[in-house]
Amino acid sequence: MLVLAACAAWTLITGAVHQGRPEGVLLAVLAVAAGYACGRIAGALLPVAAPCAGALAGAALVVTGPGLAAGPRPTAPLGQAGATAAVLTLATGVACCAAWAASAPALRLGLHLLAVAVATTAVVASAGAVICCAGVLLGSPAVGRTRHRGAVLTGLAAVPVVVAGAIWALAARALPGKAAGALADWLTGHRVGLWQEALGLVHRHPVAGVGPGRFADFSTVAAPHPLPDGTPHSALFQQAAEQGLVGVALSAAACVWVMHALWRSARPTPVVLAAGVALTVVASVALLGDALSFTAVPVGAGLLAGMATARPLTEETGALESA
Repeated sequence: MLVLAACAAWTLITGAVHQGRPEGVLLAVLAVAAGYACGRIAGALLPVAAPCAGALAGAALVVTGPGLAAGPRPTAPLGQAGATAAVLTLATGVACCAAWAASAPALRLGLHLLAVAVATTAVVASAGAVICCAGVLLGSPAVGRTRHRGAVLTGLAAVPVVVAGAIWALAARALPGKAAGALADWLTGHRVGLWQEALGLVHRHPVAGVGPGRFADFSTVAAPHPLPDGTPHSALFQQAAEQGLVGVALSAAACVWVMHALWRSARPTPVVLAAGVALTVVASVALLGDALSFTAVPVGAGLLAGMATARPLTEETGALESA
């Protein structure tokens, strides 16, 4: 809570200094905190049923929500492909957590099949959603049998760091020509142009940025787009441009704290690592897009983290671990 409070306080400070619009960031912080609290409560009372219900709710939200098709639709709650992929990834991850927490083999198998069914929903969304859900489905059983959660969580935490370093180098034109060209073709030149603009703002305002919600006021790349949404389409560059390197450090501290909480969690190691895999994929998606701009994503991430760190009131026997 102290880390989230620091993030909210810095948002208010930068908003006051630069006459920014901090409402969006504050809403995201509140969504994470509320989701985490609800996840802790639900995970303590219903360690299997709660994540199962969360998986079904996530899949239903994507299927029934408007704007499921991939493409820039800022007015739709889940119109962005990245947000859809993130919600389905979280739903798949929470279903895997429910499966590992189940005690009966038949129930565990049924919940694993539920995770597969939720991931199959990604077929109607986008190729990126399929890749993200497949990564969770393959990663969950791969790490589910290990007892060294610290080493695995450290490796998972390194993945977003590598992604962040790669896109930062791409925006700074520090990558070799062939690698930069391949990444730019995959990510589209428009998005890379937004990142380069954001990096330029960081160079001019490194400490406090230009103020939350003010990237569009300085961008010349976003305005000509048919459907501009005022963001650089990357959580890293949006935070760096609008709240400076201090804001980036606070966001990184929140991510580190989540991994530390998973490491110290009393839940079985397979449950913890399945949640870690899903959160790692969502963090990578957020670095490459504006998934965190949709309230469902930070709420879902908070719920998953809360369920994976809850202390169940009943003894868990689903994933037996040696003392």
